[in-house]
Amino acid sequence: MNQINLLVEERGFADALSKKVVEEVQRIETKFSRYKQDSIISRINAAAGKDPVRVDPETAGLLDYAEACFRESSGLFDITSGILRRAWDFKGCILPSKDAVENLLPLIGWNLVEWEKPLIRLKKPGMEIDFGGIGKEFAVDSCVALCMQAGAHSGFLNFAGDIFVLGPRQNNQAWQIGVKHPRKKSEVLTTISLTQGALATSGDYERYIEIDGRRYCHILNPKTGYPVQDFQSVTVMGPSCLVAGSIATITMLLGKKRGESFLRSNKVSSVLVDSKGLKSSFPPQIVQN
Repeated sequence: MNQINLLVEERGFADALSKKVVEEVQRIETKFSRYKQDSIISRINAAAGKDPVRVDPETAGLLDYAEACFRESSGLFDITSGILRRAWDFKGCILPSKDAVENLLPLIGWNLVEWEKPLIRLKKPGMEIDFGGIGKEFAVDSCVALCMQAGAHSGFLNFAGDIFVLGPRQNNQAWQIGVKHPRKKSEVLTTISLTQGALATSGDYERYIEIDGRRYCHILNPKTGYPVQDFQSVTVMGPSCLVAGSIATITMLLGKKRGESFLRSNKVSSVLVDSKGLKSSFPPQIVQN
């Protein structure tokens, strides 16, 4: 569920701006959704193994960012890995066969993408790219820019847990942001004070199946084709939702040891819950409880 909370003087201004935010979300979804045949993503995927596709500057910016994430994550954050959904169905309770997963691996890898701005080409027929890992976060940031340009500098946007705080509450008070408990739906894991900036969480609890007491979540390692298992959730603070969200996902993909090292070496404020349910934060003082 999306939430728009703007602190402005006139209700009419808030209503008009909220409408523009909704329209901007719809624009981005229409443009980048893999489910829409006329989207730029669908056009790129349909041309896999054929001719390159020319993209606009906005799409090019996201492709550049995806490429940077691929490099930063040692190839684990990969927008070509969405094709694994052909094997994994998180609506039922059936594991895919080993062959079903392994047969898709040759179609995965940003190294199989020819990207020379503004032209992109997927080398192999059947390959796909998918902005599912960055699209929602990009939408939040785009809407934040829209609000700021319109003169709204206080409030927050919350798009299904990806949150951006435009500015403090009245009297310069910080917003208290509750972080969802990854195992107890009705409980808050911790609270973070935020006056401006982004907060995003990646976890194993939104889309998953459980078989024989083992949880299989939707965050898949593109090199093995199987779900990550070292963390229940990773919450990250950052300058934008795109940055915070991608860092959270990269940490999930890297695993406990490498993920924690990645966060600390980059001095990223974060709250982690490992596979055993143990909570940690960096730095410790960012949490309220």
